[in-house]
Amino acid sequence: MRLKVKLKCNSNFELPINYNYALSAAIYKLLRFGSENFAEFLHNLGYKNAGKTYKLFSFALRFNKFKIQNQTIHLIEPTASLIITSPLVEDFMQSFIMGTFEQQQIEIISGDFKTVFYVEQIESLPPISFQNKMKFRMLSPMILSTKQQYNGKLKQYYFRYYDPIDEINRVLNINLISKYEIIKNKKYTGAGVKIKWDEKYIKQMETKKKRLTEKVTIRKGELINIDIIGNQLPFEIEGDTELIKIGYDCGFGEKNSLGFGLVETN
Repeated sequence: MRLKVKLKCNSNFELPINYNYALSAAIYKLLRFGSENFAEFLHNLGYKNAGKTYKLFSFALRFNKFKIQNQTIHLIEPTASLIITSPLVEDFMQSFIMGTFEQQQIEIISGDFKTVFYVEQIESLPPISFQNKMKFRMLSPMILSTKQQYNGKLKQYYFRYYDPIDEINRVLNINLISKYEIIKNKKYTGAGVKIKWDEKYIKQMETKKKRLTEKVTIRKGELINIDIIGNQLPFEIEGDTELIKIGYDCGFGEKNSLGFGLVETN
């Protein structure tokens, strides 16, 4: 299920460029108004499979008119839209809707920033038809990573679009299959999926000297900052429609609950 929440900011038309953690925290706050037990479970425990934890939701905040200056987003128009998705209709979505109607606002609090968006409208977006070959564009960057040896230490490596596509697809499939097994409560036996990036788009952006990767700093507090790198470009995906739907409903790749991997049809 996918929702679109129309928002309006009545004061403080600024927010930090790295707002992901703060917005995720605001979403958990809304969930608590709907179901405190579920919100606590999702935040503290989550769904586990193969040694990893999944929250099974994603989101993206879209601004109508804005500019970025000094690591700050300045809203030229005070309106925005929050797109949020999850396959957990009864648990996640109902709790989120109840919390949204209860609170009628979303507070993004990070450092010296406190930006309050008031809820003007919430609507359910129509479902889409899934095919074994589809094209998507990203509403938020896709994060895929693996552990690699560097100077004798294991470190997290974030895949860029120009890395070997077979490795990207291997990691993507592991992620999607884990989510599938949690949601379906059974082992996956299908053939998986393969993605390929939009080469025409890559050439256009490279000609314009525009970046196709995005570094985002996750700010968990004054002292805890984590840099991650995602890919922001269209792609085509082919294969198992059930895995494609999992990616659409939960977000493709990692760190979906921090607002990554959300897509729409291209």
